[in-house]
Amino acid sequence: MPKLAIIHTVSWYDRAVIVPFAKPWLAANPDVTLLNIMDDSLLAESLAHGGPTPAVIKRMILYALAAEATGADVIMSSCTTMGVATDRTKGMVSVPIFNIDEPMAREAVRAGRRLGILATVPTSAPATQRLLEKEAQAAGTTLKLSIVIEESPFRALTSGDRATHDKLVAAAMDKLAKKVDAIVLGQISLAQIQHNPGVPVFQVGHSGFAEARRLLGSRGTKQTGGRHVRSKSPAC
Repeated sequence: MPKLAIIHTVSWYDRAVIVPFAKPWLAANPDVTLLNIMDDSLLAESLAHGGPTPAVIKRMILYALAAEATGADVIMSSCTTMGVATDRTKGMVSVPIFNIDEPMAREAVRAGRRLGILATVPTSAPATQRLLEKEAQAAGTTLKLSIVIEESPFRALTSGDRATHDKLVAAAMDKLAKKVDAIVLGQISLAQIQHNPGVPVFQVGHSGFAEARRLLGSRGTKQTGGRHVRSKSPAC
C-alpha cells in the first residue's frame, strides 16, 4: 500500500490536520496508509529565532530520512513556517517531499496581482511571501503583496478559544479584502476558517492532500477536491 508521511510541528495536529482533512481523505483513498511525525519544538524554535534555524533544518532532514526509512512514498510538511527547511530536504531523500501550502500558492498567483497574506504566526507571513513570489516568478508574473500579521487569534486558539480566534481572523480578513484581489491564509491553523470577505480566499488543507494523491499515483481510487477557494458565492 502507498504510504504518506506527514511532519507536524504542533502537538494539536489531530484537530488541525487529521480530523478535518486527513480522515476524510483517507476514507476516499483507502489504499493509502498514513504515518505521522510530530515535533513541536520545530515551530517553537523557529518562532524564537524568526524562522527555521540550522538545527531545525537538520531535524527536518532527519525526520524526512526517517519517514523514507519507514517506507513512505511521499512526505508532506504541514507547517508553513517550515518551507525553507522542507526545500532543504528535497535533495536529501529519494521520495517526493513538499510543504502543504505549495499547491495553494500555485493557485493563488493565478487569482490576481494584488494578494493579501494574513498570518497569525509571525514566521508564517515571510514563508508565505517567499513561496508566492517563487510561484509568481515561475508563472512569469509579478505580485503586489499586502501582509497582515495578527498574533492575538493564535493566542486565543492555543488557549482553546476557537470562537474568538475565528472572530478575530474574520475581522482581519474583512479589513484586508478592501485592498486586494484575493486573500491567502497560508497556515494550517487557518484552514478551517469559514468566512466570506467578498474576495477569493485560498487556504491550505484539501489542496495539499490532493497533491499528495497526485504524487502517490491515482491507483484507481477517488481524489478529493483540489483547491479550497471561496469567492463571493456562499462559503462552502
